[in-house]
Amino acid sequence: MTTELRRLRNYINGEFRDAADGRTIDVINPVTGEVYATSPLSGQSDVDAAMDAAAAAFPAWRDVTPAERQKALLKIADAFEERAEDLIAAESENTGKPLELTRTEEIPPMVDQIRFFAGAARMLEGRSAGEYMEGLTSIVRREPVGVCAQVAPWNYPMMMAVWKFAPALAAGNTVVLKPSDTTPASTVLIAEIIGSIVPKGVFNVICGDRDTGRTMVEHPTPAMASITGSVRAGIQVAASAAKDVKRVHLELGGKAPVVVFEDTDIAKAVEDISVAGYFNAGQDCTAATRVLVQESIHDEFVAALAKAAAETKTGAPDDEDVLYGPLNNANQLAQVTGFIDRLPAHAKVEAGGHRVGDKGYFYAPTVVSGLKQDDEIIQNEVFGPVITVQSFTDEAQALEWANGVEFALASSVWTKDHGRAMRMSKSLDFGCVWINTHIPLVAEMPHGGFKKSGYGKDLSAYGFDDYTRVKHVMTSLDV
Repeated sequence: MTTELRRLRNYINGEFRDAADGRTIDVINPVTGEVYATSPLSGQSDVDAAMDAAAAAFPAWRDVTPAERQKALLKIADAFEERAEDLIAAESENTGKPLELTRTEEIPPMVDQIRFFAGAARMLEGRSAGEYMEGLTSIVRREPVGVCAQVAPWNYPMMMAVWKFAPALAAGNTVVLKPSDTTPASTVLIAEIIGSIVPKGVFNVICGDRDTGRTMVEHPTPAMASITGSVRAGIQVAASAAKDVKRVHLELGGKAPVVVFEDTDIAKAVEDISVAGYFNAGQDCTAATRVLVQESIHDEFVAALAKAAAETKTGAPDDEDVLYGPLNNANQLAQVTGFIDRLPAHAKVEAGGHRVGDKGYFYAPTVVSGLKQDDEIIQNEVFGPVITVQSFTDEAQALEWANGVEFALASSVWTKDHGRAMRMSKSLDFGCVWINTHIPLVAEMPHGGFKKSGYGKDLSAYGFDDYTRVKHVMTSLDV
């Protein structure tokens, strides 16, 4: 007996459609490694249709009062709560994430973030009005930028979709959003939810591969391109957008240093760091996977971390005892495996270092010690459940090594010394510095990095500002 595959479709101008030429992509459940759905492989004509719809819808959506946009976003947030179980099921099939953790750790912040930007919609105002030249009054207007081409990643398909559409819609923009080719299911469901609330053309979803995303970014219609993804993808987007001077918003890779000083409560630090390192299978740009430990506590810390890894479980989505599910796809499993296979002779695998089972893309919680600053696994993003440990001597060396990578998204410092924490937070070259914690995010605070981690902010009023443009209006008082 053959099980019929689910058929996912694009959402363009208020209706679900197949790709114009009928092409599709197989969508694989990472728990089983088996195909469970097909999604459109969208091409130029599909992108044209979505962009035309978004452009046609923009003037009316731009001119809707902020109060009406707020009302729409609040309805979307309520609908997300009402459809939570459907979203959880789709996301788990997308990614293999544990059902209960998705229910408790993703749905509530997503709903909160939509409601935050619903409030931000009412704050679309200029900073001043006044007479800066005799006889003339100046006014500053903040306006939506226009159509936004947005590309979301596969590690948090639902949440990253929220981070993109919520500020864009709140500011009065219209959206064409592309999910990853490996995780389209929850985004298509989001289109169904949002489409029942906003006017047609305001929110559109295009499924496809890298070429589809490239076609969206290169399209002449969008005023802005926003992507969460790899550094390679970000560079390509920035280069493509430069041809017609599009705005670009990039949230790219990370390699977060976790600097642990000798006065730290080791048991508490290990508990928190292991969760922040292994949550979502380490597939998080801010994951606590690059640990630097002061040499006087190094051995004790590594032993405790290896024990915590051995006690951490990965498994099926319906197992409530697991911390994380599989890696997202076969390529990602190969990437993580490759880093471990290529470890230098001076490295030591303290825990894990192997695939779990022979079905799906599960990988064991892993700890690697004995590493040097220029090792491949220190300098490059693994994006898997692998925590590396280096031993440092003093604050200066810790800071040098922490900053000594090309990424600059997030970091954390673990110490009871307030002065040291303040010195480190000042000098760490990262967009976020946590002190004695790692990975909490709130809607009110910005998320975004420096260097090869990209530019632009998600969340917060700063993220909202990124989806607006500033206009100066000057009028004569003599007429």
